[in-house]
Amino acid sequence: MLVLMLTAALAAVAQAQRAAPTPPAPAQSQPATLVAQVRAALAAHDIAAAEEIVAKASAAQGNTSETIEAVSWLARGAQAERLTEKAQRYVDEVQRLAPTALRGRRIEDGSHLAAAVGAGIEVQGLLDAGRGARSEAIAFLERQLKAYTGTSLQKRIQKNINLLTLEGHPAPRLDLSESIGPRPPTFNELKGKVIVLFFWAHWCPDCKIEGPILAKLYAKYQSQGLAIVAPTQRYGYVARGAAAPPDEELRYIVQVRDEYYPFLAKLPVPTTAANHERYGVSSTPAVVILDRGGIVRLYHPGRLTEEELEQHLGPLLANH
Repeated sequence: MLVLMLTAALAAVAQAQRAAPTPPAPAQSQPATLVAQVRAALAAHDIAAAEEIVAKASAAQGNTSETIEAVSWLARGAQAERLTEKAQRYVDEVQRLAPTALRGRRIEDGSHLAAAVGAGIEVQGLLDAGRGARSEAIAFLERQLKAYTGTSLQKRIQKNINLLTLEGHPAPRLDLSESIGPRPPTFNELKGKVIVLFFWAHWCPDCKIEGPILAKLYAKYQSQGLAIVAPTQRYGYVARGAAAPPDEELRYIVQVRDEYYPFLAKLPVPTTAANHERYGVSSTPAVVILDRGGIVRLYHPGRLTEEELEQHLGPLLANH
């Protein structure tokens, strides 16, 4: 059971990594970066080629923040190919090199180092759990969460803790202090319903694919007790990555909701960042399904197809 859960977790993490919350950049022709080259080789399941790319870059440049991030991608790639010893070796290398590169700097001072450290933590936790050391993996991740609370890594680490701990337990309560649309109900008020939490972002293309699927399922199953709550948050910018104050961004969120998610206009949309932090939503979309008793039955960073959602929802909706 643990192996199946970890396989699903790894697939969810891999999908979520493809949807990082970055402002859209102008389209232009640029030479492939080191990380892009490594990721392309790994996507082709050619880890030897990826290793050669990193080795050449390290020999030419030394241990720069970008080469350290590239090593972290080797760790992820090896883990995806179930080469656990190799994955551990690359995680150890990241953990050895990153502190020196970070000396005198904050984790926020460089996107390459933040990505590398985050990947190292993520892979180490899942490697430990995959070896059967589940308690040790959770303890390790909780130590890292304490160390990086308040940084860009907080939600990513919380996501990995949730992947190992959330299913089968009561759902963390939502912060309902701010929202758009109808007043969000508490989980107690929704008890007896099957709840889908749809975490989305105004910049997120994958969310725009997931939205119509959820709208269709809501129309189909609302009468059987399906409820949807759709938390989002501000990111500090609006269209084309233009910086915006909170009130302007909130108006933009409403505009995006009405254009791409019209079914959400009559559904609760909490808007505080606390919900994304609590649920470890480091990328969007993320889908969490609660049974009629408020117990988490699915925690999934990344998109789900209509068929996958129906497979999860069907038994819960049938269980009156």
